[in-house]
Amino acid sequence: MTHWFHRNPLKATAPVSFNYYGVATTPAATKICNDLRLSRTRLLELFTDLSCTPEMMKNATDTYFSLLKGFIVSLDDSSQDSKLRYIQNFKWTDTLQGQLPSAQQDAVFELVSMGFNVALWYTKYASRLAGKEDVTEDEAKEVHRSLKMAAGIFKHLKESHIPKLITPVEKGRDLEVRLMDSYIIQCQAEAQEVTIARAIELKHNPGLIAALSYETANFYQKADQTLSSLDPAYTIKWRKYLHLKCCFYMAYAYCYYGQTLLASDKCGEAIRSLQEAEKFFSKAEALCKEYGETKGPGTTAKPSDHLFFRKLGTLVKSTLEKCQRENGFIYFQKIPTEAPQLELKANYGLVEPVPFEFPAVHAHWTLESLAAFDLTKRPKEDSAKPKPEEEVKPVKEPDIKPQKDTGCQIS
Repeated sequence: MTHWFHRNPLKATAPVSFNYYGVATTPAATKICNDLRLSRTRLLELFTDLSCTPEMMKNATDTYFSLLKGFIVSLDDSSQDSKLRYIQNFKWTDTLQGQLPSAQQDAVFELVSMGFNVALWYTKYASRLAGKEDVTEDEAKEVHRSLKMAAGIFKHLKESHIPKLITPVEKGRDLEVRLMDSYIIQCQAEAQEVTIARAIELKHNPGLIAALSYETANFYQKADQTLSSLDPAYTIKWRKYLHLKCCFYMAYAYCYYGQTLLASDKCGEAIRSLQEAEKFFSKAEALCKEYGETKGPGTTAKPSDHLFFRKLGTLVKSTLEKCQRENGFIYFQKIPTEAPQLELKANYGLVEPVPFEFPAVHAHWTLESLAAFDLTKRPKEDSAKPKPEEEVKPVKEPDIKPQKDTGCQIS
């Protein structure tokens, strides 16, 4: 399933030295600064390292975030912020809005921006793993888990940390609620795609597959609607992807619902359901072409090239022909003019984000090491000179070569 999922680019950031000459007054304080610089650099490197595993990512994020939290939280269990929260300026670009960065002198801004990239890494890791030639059952579970992890990180940032920013998030920027919601919902929808592929592979009850497909289509529709009030210049390509996935899974829902109707001797209604599936599949095919021709941020998925996509078209056609034959020989039922209303609720297989928490403050942070940072020794900044907007270099992401498509079979 290489390039089955649309992926927006990683956020880019300006380097941070954490050199506080004069402010860090002891070797312990200097060591914390050095460790922050090294662990930040290491984490940024892992985002584009194809050999990086979730275990490596977790170790790197735990190290950096536990050190960074000393700049954010009080060490004496009070509700006050760390005295170091506003010592450093951080610059981050957006996934959608090009290379002009947002900057905030706030360690919470660094926490949520880096956390956002970690969540994006999990989505890209899942996409890469799903693109292997033969996806094993364990790898399919890893894809599923990674997408739920990403949803959990986005959700935690949105609910627990972004509201703490002193400077409100600009409209249309990554950390804004509409963008965060879309990322969360997309991750849930994509994880459910893995569930659906598994259910089809194991020939589960068509009613369950129909319900899961319907719920997944609704997720994609909701993600699309969440982006509808944002500037189309940035979101149109992403929205085309969400729309085509919605149509694709509506086709799946009507196709498998048609099978359940036929099994209940409701052949006329089954034919009408399959006709609706045919309509949604044709719409998904047209949207694939539109999506591929639309310019915008992110990697271009190629769903219509996949066996998993093409199989649905064949399945809809053969099931519809079967229903029409049965109706001509056995049932002789009238075909309704209106498509059946899908009021399907899946009792199994629905995806919830995996709960996420940042690690505890690193052991290097003690009351003594914090006291060793003397803010009175900070050099005075020359605020009279206007600083030009600098462009942050985009992240060079590895190009993933498409592999032979096996139709998302889970062996």
